[in-house]
Amino acid sequence: MPLLVSSNAMTQQPQDEFDTSVENAEAWMKAIQERLRINDNTKGPRSALEARLRETEKICALEPEGRLKMDLVLMKADALLRCISEEEKHEILSKLKDIKAMWEETAIYITHCHSRIEWVWLHWSEYLKAQDEFYAWIHNMKVTLEPDIELQLGLKEKQWQLSHSQVLLNDVLNQSVLLERLLEEAASLFNRIGDPSVDEDVQKKMKVEYEEIKAEAQCRVKLLEKITKEHEQYKTNVDQFQSWLNGVTERLNCCIGETTKSPADNGLKTLQNIAKDVKRGEKKLKCLEVQSTGVIQNTSPQGAGKMKDELEELRKALEKLKLISGEEEERMHKILKSESAYQSQARQLEAEIQEFRKMLQRLEDDLESGEKPKSEEDLVALWRKYIATRAVLAAEESKVERLKAQLKELFRFSQNVQPLSDDVITAVQEYQRVKGKTFKMSTGTETELRQSFQNPLQEFQLWKPSAQRLLDSTANVAEPSLTHAFLLQTEACLAQSSQFKEQLMMLQLKKDLLSSIFGEERVKSLLVEVTDTTKEREFLHKSLLQRRSRLQSLVTQHKDFDGGFVPLQKKLSAVRAKVDVENEPQPDLLGKETRLQRLQMIQEELAEFIVQMEELENLVQSNPAHRHKMNQLSSDYQTLKRSLEIILARTAKHVREHWAFNNKLSDLQRWITMTERKLESYQDASAERNMESRVADLEGLLAEFPGKEIQLHLVGAHGQLVIERSSPEGAAHVHTAMNQLTESLRSLKKMTISLLSSIQPNTTVVDTGKNITVVGNTLMTGLAFGSSEVTLKHSQANVSKEEENSHLLKLMKDFEEWLHVENDKLSNIFVMKPSSFEDVKAIHSKLKELQSRVPEGQRLFEDLRSLQTVNGTSEDVEDLRYQWMLYKSKLKDSSSSLVGEQASELLVLKIL
Repeated sequence: MPLLVSSNAMTQQPQDEFDTSVENAEAWMKAIQERLRINDNTKGPRSALEARLRETEKICALEPEGRLKMDLVLMKADALLRCISEEEKHEILSKLKDIKAMWEETAIYITHCHSRIEWVWLHWSEYLKAQDEFYAWIHNMKVTLEPDIELQLGLKEKQWQLSHSQVLLNDVLNQSVLLERLLEEAASLFNRIGDPSVDEDVQKKMKVEYEEIKAEAQCRVKLLEKITKEHEQYKTNVDQFQSWLNGVTERLNCCIGETTKSPADNGLKTLQNIAKDVKRGEKKLKCLEVQSTGVIQNTSPQGAGKMKDELEELRKALEKLKLISGEEEERMHKILKSESAYQSQARQLEAEIQEFRKMLQRLEDDLESGEKPKSEEDLVALWRKYIATRAVLAAEESKVERLKAQLKELFRFSQNVQPLSDDVITAVQEYQRVKGKTFKMSTGTETELRQSFQNPLQEFQLWKPSAQRLLDSTANVAEPSLTHAFLLQTEACLAQSSQFKEQLMMLQLKKDLLSSIFGEERVKSLLVEVTDTTKEREFLHKSLLQRRSRLQSLVTQHKDFDGGFVPLQKKLSAVRAKVDVENEPQPDLLGKETRLQRLQMIQEELAEFIVQMEELENLVQSNPAHRHKMNQLSSDYQTLKRSLEIILARTAKHVREHWAFNNKLSDLQRWITMTERKLESYQDASAERNMESRVADLEGLLAEFPGKEIQLHLVGAHGQLVIERSSPEGAAHVHTAMNQLTESLRSLKKMTISLLSSIQPNTTVVDTGKNITVVGNTLMTGLAFGSSEVTLKHSQANVSKEEENSHLLKLMKDFEEWLHVENDKLSNIFVMKPSSFEDVKAIHSKLKELQSRVPEGQRLFEDLRSLQTVNGTSEDVEDLRYQWMLYKSKLKDSSSSLVGEQASELLVLKIL
């Protein structure tokens, strides 16, 4: 006889656990609030403020502990609410509301207290840094303004000297804003902290020193402006004379060029006028010589010599003006230069049009090359190909605009550009046609996929009324002639119900694929509909099983116990043999999905088995021997059921893992394929193609490689999980796919670097594995994951360079050892095989512990970067940075997927 347990006894333990968790959480929050109250103060020296800052940082680090306590309270409350009455729930919910409010108050207090102290600390630090920079600027300005003004070579040098002095003066004037801000910050800090280092005497001293610098800079600028203005006036007169000289020369050249076309009288008259102009020019030249005397006094000896030489050259040019010729030759040269520029740009545009049309033809041929999809997998692959092609066409939109811009530039020439204009229009029309065709094909394929995934739900809604009618028709059947026919109909409905179960299960396993087709919001509603449909199917299936058992009982007219027990025992043995066979690992995703379907069918058989056992129970009420056999059979059934549920959950998890691996692998393979096509188009392109655009595209591709290499590591992590859950043949296939993917990415990177080097022979591409650097003639561009430049200053002048490097190497070693230990812990968590719900909780706790130490690792790495020097250790630090980013990515991925999947697998164990 089963034991009856009172409701009070059943709820006492959850009540106690809930009360204990609430008391622990309240005690923890009160202790934290008391510590915050003690440290919530910004007055005092810098050392005291730093101590309070470190204390609040420790308190902030304890916030995950408080959140864990709150999670425990919520978990215990959930367990208690499930087993108490509605009147008692109000009290529990009230306590939950209070403890949540207290937690929110504590969390806000933690954040505000730490932020307030940290703000004052940072404010003080920034002020000290700005003060040091201000005094360094004062010193530099004194050193700069101390020497006397030097005589300069010429006007440009005098203008540079004046510009430099004006820049210094502007710098001085601009520093007034910084000084005012610095004084305001000092006053603000003095009000907050009361430290003598920011009192009024210090502020007055800073202002006096600034005013002295300002007066000196203004005097220097006034003197230089006077000297420069005199030289500018002289230079203007020289330029005017030179302009006049050029005008006369141009008139002479025009006269020479038109000698054969115009009458001789006109040419002679022009030459006489030019001779009169030359005489007037000699008087202007004498005036320039007088003016140059005052300018030479404020010019360096070398500059004065150049001015004299310049005047002499003007005199010589004036004397030889009649000998100038060649204007006609220069004009013809300009015409030829214009023709050459047009031909070059036209050839380049023609080559880019041909390349663009070849690319469109390749994409169109690729769209039409595929066979008609025969399965759902083929349809998904075809849809992904169309989406990738649309992405490529969208990326080529910039090329279309570039072709139009190049054609527009050709219109400024006088040549006929109509053929090129027709070619550009044709290329744009082809682009629009291929783009529209791709959109139409992808939309059609997506519609087929949507219909394919929604068919099971629609078919179930059509099947459900017929199954309900069958249940209603057989509710009170007693006619022997109708029983057999109804039994056959029930068997057919059960078979169709099992088929629906397989289809609905596959829809739930393909969540990622559905998201990419329907979108996140639509998939959520679709999965809710699938869940509801699954529940309806399970209810109908159970009803059909009961109805079939009743009909079978009527057909067999209640056979005796032995006649019913032996077949049940044999059936259970046969099911157990099937379950034992399914423990073998499968080679691929199809095998795993097939095994999942077989296990679901076996589960259906077990569901039928329990119904038959219930019918057989009616025959064993008064027979102890039969009762013993039935108890043993029931025990064997429960053991087999638990084993089957565990295998079923594990197999479903393996299918999800394999789907995730295939999706990530396909994404990276698709990117590699599209990039290879783009590089092939660059190799096929003519040499006249726009070099700048190709170089920009290749450098953009190189910038993507570090991120893709991290993505390759993540694919490898998913692949390792698949290998562990697959047969040796399947594992070898996954290994081969990963090796091929790695080799393809390596070859693609090598191909990109080689193509960039061939386009720019003077460019050197340096690849260190995690850092790709493009070095040109005068420019070096670093393309690296997470690269940064840090300029450091020594805080103490008496620390030698060797001591600094020694300290840096020690920090690097310490951080590398710390990261190695954390990586080992994470690897150990990956290989753990939980056998109970407690094991899953332990894994979750260990991951939380690793996550809580990430700020510590970030602090160690920031300390390392703060001492980094520029004499050869930056590459090692960049390597550590890459390892650190990879570790954080693996930890985040494991926290979101590993524990959730293991927990779903063991949920059955917890329920049992």
